[in-house]
Amino acid sequence: MGQPMQDMARIEGADSAKIAGWLAERLRAAGGGAITIPGGSTPFPILADLVARDDGAIDWAAWQVWPNDDRIVPEDHEASNTGKIRALLEPAGARIVALAEGADPPHFALTWLGMGPDGHIASLFPNTDPRPDDPQAIRRLTPDPLPPHAPFDRITLTIPALVESDAIVFTLGGAPDKRAVFEGALRGEHDLPIARLLRAAAARGIAVTVFT
Repeated sequence: MGQPMQDMARIEGADSAKIAGWLAERLRAAGGGAITIPGGSTPFPILADLVARDDGAIDWAAWQVWPNDDRIVPEDHEASNTGKIRALLEPAGARIVALAEGADPPHFALTWLGMGPDGHIASLFPNTDPRPDDPQAIRRLTPDPLPPHAPFDRITLTIPALVESDAIVFTLGGAPDKRAVFEGALRGEHDLPIARLLRAAAARGIAVTVFT
């Protein structure tokens, strides 16, 4: 199916506080710019820990925050990633940028991603056939099948936009099924969206960290 991926930093057994600490160090070192962060259940406890830190490590006013993707719902809907991100980070001073077709995402200091058991990243599900050379940075699309917990059309950054980044970090939430899919992508055993993104990152020499 493909060549094995590059080695990367693996950190096992980290709780949300430890991951938040890692992120805080990364953002403090960068000083400011833009980051893109995931939705779903895993990141929001980490974000809450990150915002709750009182050591002054992060100047949130220096940061622009883009969601990786979102469900096509109003921001006040419980399924909105943008709404949840805004509620956590805007009071801290960050500028939250909602995804819109035709927008031009910046170069990111950090791309933070989750991954589904089917190998999807952002809203790039297997049925959407995401391309590393996609001419569009943002796409509106429909997962098939629609996830029962969030049966909505999506808007998402594409692979080229996600890898326009200094570094990539994955949080897999300790799920063995996700880890198996991720490791399979590293070994070149399949061509799921995660594998395509990792190949694109390797081609650019981007540093990758994964919290399993």
